[in-house]
Amino acid sequence: MNEAAPEARTSLRELGALFLRLGATAFGGPAAHIAMMHSEVVVRRQWLNEERFLDLVSATNLIPGPNSTELAIHIGWDRRGWAGLVVAGLAFIVPAMLITGALGWAYLSFGALPAAGWLLYGVKPVILGVVVQAIWTLAPKAAKTTLLRALGALVVLLSAAGGNELALLFGAGAAAVLAARFGSAQGPGGAVPPALLPLGSPLAITTATTTTVAAAAAAVTTVSLPALFWVFCKIGSVLFGSGYVLLAFLRADLVQRLGWLSEAQLIDAIAVGQVTPGPVFTTATFIGYLLRGPSGALVATAGIFLPAFVFVALSGRLVPRLRASKLAGAFLDGVNVASLALMAVVTAQLGRAALVDVPTLVLGLLAALVLVRWKPNSSWLVLGGAAVGWALHALGPGSG
Repeated sequence: MNEAAPEARTSLRELGALFLRLGATAFGGPAAHIAMMHSEVVVRRQWLNEERFLDLVSATNLIPGPNSTELAIHIGWDRRGWAGLVVAGLAFIVPAMLITGALGWAYLSFGALPAAGWLLYGVKPVILGVVVQAIWTLAPKAAKTTLLRALGALVVLLSAAGGNELALLFGAGAAAVLAARFGSAQGPGGAVPPALLPLGSPLAITTATTTTVAAAAAAVTTVSLPALFWVFCKIGSVLFGSGYVLLAFLRADLVQRLGWLSEAQLIDAIAVGQVTPGPVFTTATFIGYLLRGPSGALVATAGIFLPAFVFVALSGRLVPRLRASKLAGAFLDGVNVASLALMAVVTAQLGRAALVDVPTLVLGLLAALVLVRWKPNSSWLVLGGAAVGWALHALGPGSG
């Protein structure tokens, strides 16, 4: 299960501390989260090698649920088995859950969401630099043969044209298997990058709108906790795709079928998931708070994340066995290069949303330069970006 020697075994304290910090500072959606995890567990701590990391990223793309959270759980499983699985997963989720729950309280108390535009104004360019560095580092491992490079380029084109992410992942894996089966020059199983991009939700920030809080307060008395749990557990069990897909599932169940939320409340909930650090799926925490207060927040959060722990526990032992098989390894190679390609497409979208003027362009370039030259802890860069955003916002209304 673990590749590290026993003497290099990671302590639960180390796992918990790392993922607590990432959960509190990992802005930008799954692609950015994966890049930050790569920086911490591959580059700085060397807990995993590039191939193992890429295999785990691919594994998260092949199961439903929140990809970056599942990657955290996979890393915990790889380092410390069952205890690591629980510690890493909960540590990554809890900071975002607490922040989102606090925003739910503020929303019910004051009728609107606090403005966060200045925060993302400074954070998004830095996140862009973090993701670009991860892609640059992982690309040689992912696109290591002519076939894999061609598959990656094809996935980029099809994804940019609106292709389904899951179909592209499985299609690239199947193509790599066929090439390996019928004698194509496919090198032994290399792994590839973080493509869970698809899950990586768009970084574009929506402006929160003021909504009727009375409707949410009324819902608190009508929604049962078991019903709330099962609705979110179902969503966490079947959802593949991006933040837009999460929006579609929530709208179908909570607005159209059950009538628990208004359209405006749902938009505000999605906005909260986008502007807070950590998993986008903590949107469930905000909705749970609106519907049943603190207990609803806990129940909804448990419901949407529980399937991720189950799926990782069931699939974690399969990844090394897949890599040991020639054909299964080829499939992982294809999925890996497709994942990296999807990440590249999302990064391009992020660039359009993040580099909106000269200050953000300068900030993005500086972040990339610092990362390449000194390889610092990316969390400090994210906090620095937030500070710059606040400073520019304070200096003048036209800045952020």
